Amino acid sequence: MSRKIKCLIVDDEPLAQQVIETYIVKLNTLELVKKCNNAMEAFEALQQHTIDVMFLDVQMPVITGIEFLRSLKNTPHIILTTAYPNFALEGFELNVTDYLLKPISFERFLKAVNKVTEKISAQNYSATAEPNNQPDYLFVKENSKLVRINFSDIDHIECMKDYAKIFTKQRMIVTHHTMKKFEEVLPSEIFIRVHKSYIVAMPSILSIYGNMIETPKTKIPIGANYKDELMKVISG
Repeated sequence: MSRKIKCLIVDDEPLAQQVIETYIVKLNTLELVKKCNNAMEAFEALQQHTIDVMFLDVQMPVITGIEFLRSLKNTPHIILTTAYPNFALEGFELNVTDYLLKPISFERFLKAVNKVTEKISAQNYSATAEPNNQPDYLFVKENSKLVRINFSDIDHIECMKDYAKIFTKQRMIVTHHTMKKFEEVLPSEIFIRVHKSYIVAMPSILSIYGNMIETPKTKIPIGANYKDELMKVISG
């Protein structure tokens, strides 16, 4: 339901690049776009590709990471990487998302990535909430008529092959719709797939216990293949 976060590594040390690359590959929410050895290569990459987060080394020859960061007008989310803690304050003055000290553990890397994910989710939610931007509803066919359903009214959706039951606050609607189609049209900031047959609106989740979700309407099973992603999303 949401695209991968596109990453750029900027570091003049091949071993340091390799560590970050290994961590990125471990997470299916991330995609490595390019590895750069210096600021000039990074500048070209930013011009040529959409980058969501840049892992930027501070100590590099010719132009340091801090100098490079100061030169940019529009920046992706920045995670500074360095062996020297004395750059932390300057980094945060430049509004970086996080600051990783080498050697970087996977646990600390994951914490930094979660910060980026939270920021991107907040930006996407704000964008969809703006007037005249993305629609906050969808139309589905019910019998012989098209019915408008506001996203905010949906509790959850149950799909059965080519048919679906949409449970709203008011009633249930049966329509000819596939799970794939719902994943394409529903905003990922609000809805999450939790089972091969179920999508749930995150504001409707009252509690999670074991492998079940409780909403105001019912209890929904959590599929084994979806639980990790669900827990990642709700834990931030």
